Amino acid sequence: MTTAITPNAKHDQLPPLASRFVDVAALPWTKTAYPGIEAKTLLLDRHSGLLTVLMKMAPGTKLPDHEHVLIEQTWVLEGTLICGEGKVTPGNFVWRPAGSRHEAWAGPEGNLSVAMFQLPNKFFQADGRELDFLGRDWNEHWAGAAKAHALA
Repeated sequence: MTTAITPNAKHDQLPPLASRFVDVAALPWTKTAYPGIEAKTLLLDRHSGLLTVLMKMAPGTKLPDHEHVLIEQTWVLEGTLICGEGKVTPGNFVWRPAGSRHEAWAGPEGNLSVAMFQLPNKFFQADGRELDFLGRDWNEHWAGAAKAHALA
């Protein structure tokens, strides 16, 4: 039995092993903890932490200091995604090793990308808190998934 879901999709009545077809246009954009950045969750497995999102960043918006707890993959569809190590342009792909930490921002045209996480990122706050993408306490929401990966 799968524990994966697509929030806001109509998959409740499907048999356990049926394919889940997702009408991405019908999914709502969810505001994140970072102004100008919204996401559509395409796949979420709270047990393992597996997460795939369609991410939209307004021009110049910034993802503050964060750690890629496990491997992250990003495929840029439109615009640019920039960090201190380089720039990802439309149609190109970047992946980041587990434990890497940086800031990232959208170029002047903004950004639309598909981001895939083995476990959601940790965002570090000045007061010492560690939050997830939605601004929730990372340990409270993801410690169980981290244990599934033997990280806790």
